[in-house]
Amino acid sequence: MSAHKPRILVIDDEPQIHRFLGPALDAAGYEAVRADTAAAGLREIARKAPDVVVLDLGLPDMDGKQALEKARAFYKGPIIILSARDRETEKIDALDLGADDYVEKPFGVGELLARIRAALRHRLQDAGAPTVVTAGDLTVDLVKRLVTRAGVAVRLSPREYDLLAQLVEGAGKVVTHRHLLTAVWGPAHEEDVQYLRVFVGQLRQKIEPDPGQPSLILTEPAVGYRWMG
Repeated sequence: MSAHKPRILVIDDEPQIHRFLGPALDAAGYEAVRADTAAAGLREIARKAPDVVVLDLGLPDMDGKQALEKARAFYKGPIIILSARDRETEKIDALDLGADDYVEKPFGVGELLARIRAALRHRLQDAGAPTVVTAGDLTVDLVKRLVTRAGVAVRLSPREYDLLAQLVEGAGKVVTHRHLLTAVWGPAHEEDVQYLRVFVGQLRQKIEPDPGQPSLILTEPAVGYRWMG
């Protein structure tokens, strides 16, 4: 990403969303780009890839999840879902289809701006594809498959390490239960959420500074987990 003002494409059919988001994005140092339909948004992404896409699920010409799938076919940047749909399954489906984050309507502008800043940070990090990740005195070497704490190796089972790697590689993003279970244990286990909770608990005991108040592996209730290291 260059030194230009980051372009934030907002795909939403509600005029009032654009009326208050446009000035807020401009004041925060971004270039706000407006699209009122999925088709217009997809054309804009293809014309000049934005730095972040904010995508509403309730669009007049196409379901937002379908638009997300189409966008992901050629756009690799961050996509933040913005929607009034509050069912957990909607969040999970959107995240599994490639969304990076999800903000429910009604929302505070401050919250959305924070999510945009996080998405931009992660995009910069992804460009460098770090193979060694540090969080305090914890180091995860994704090439050597080695985890150390204050220079001392942390003994993890292969499953625990694979679970940690999935979380670290998706740093800052919500990684769904379904994704973790499928990636680590295979498709036959995609519904074994309680099994996943047990392993996350074991992992927290080994790597969290305070396992009782996790700061590295955060729980997104009913959806998944987020690595904040």
